Amino acid sequence: MSGTNPDLVVGADGLARPVWAAGDPVLREYYDTEWGMPVRDEAGLYERIVLEGFQSGLSWRTVLAKRPAFREVFHGFDPDAVAAMGAPDVERLMGDVRIIRNRRKIEAAVTNARATVALREHEGLAELVWSFQPVDTPRPERFADVPTVSPESRALSQELKRRGFAFVGPTTMHALMEAIGMVDTHLVGSHRRGSSGLWPDRA
Repeated sequence: MSGTNPDLVVGADGLARPVWAAGDPVLREYYDTEWGMPVRDEAGLYERIVLEGFQSGLSWRTVLAKRPAFREVFHGFDPDAVAAMGAPDVERLMGDVRIIRNRRKIEAAVTNARATVALREHEGLAELVWSFQPVDTPRPERFADVPTVSPESRALSQELKRRGFAFVGPTTMHALMEAIGMVDTHLVGSHRRGSSGLWPDRA
C-alpha cells in the first residue's frame, strides 16, 4: 500500500498506482504510458471518442483488449474512411466477434466520423474539444474524490451533440477529458500525477 491510502498500491518497481492499474499488465501499461496524456490530433481524438462510447456500460479493460480489432475494422480510425461506411458495413461488423457488437455504438462510430469530417469546415474536432478545457483540475486523493462529470463535460457533450455526434453523454465526455489530459484525475501520490505537463503547478 501507499502510506494509509488503500486506493494506491506501490508495485515491485517502487511506483505508486491506483488499484485499478496495479495488477493487470494491460491496464498498467495503458496507465503508465497513455492515460492522461494530451491527444490533439483529429484521428486520435476521433478514436478516443468512439472507444469511450463503446466503453459505456462495460469495463475499459474489455475495450482495450479489443482495440486492435477496432482499429482494423474502423480503418485505423481514419474519419474519412469510416464516414464512407454504410449499412452493409454495419451488418458485417455486427457479425465480427472480435469487437463489441452493439448496433447503436457501431452506427455512432460512422455518425461521428461524418460529424468529424464536417467539422473541418469550421474549427475542427481538436480545436472544438480542447476549447472546453477547464481553468483548473481536480486533485483527488481517493477514488471517492474523482468526479465523473463536470460543467465542462456537460457543455462539451451538448456542443458535440449539436454538431451531430452520438454517444457523447456528459459522463462519457468527462472520461474522455481524463483520458486525453484535459483534466488530471491521477490520484495525488501516484507516479503519474502531473505527467501531462498541463497542470505542473497542481501536481
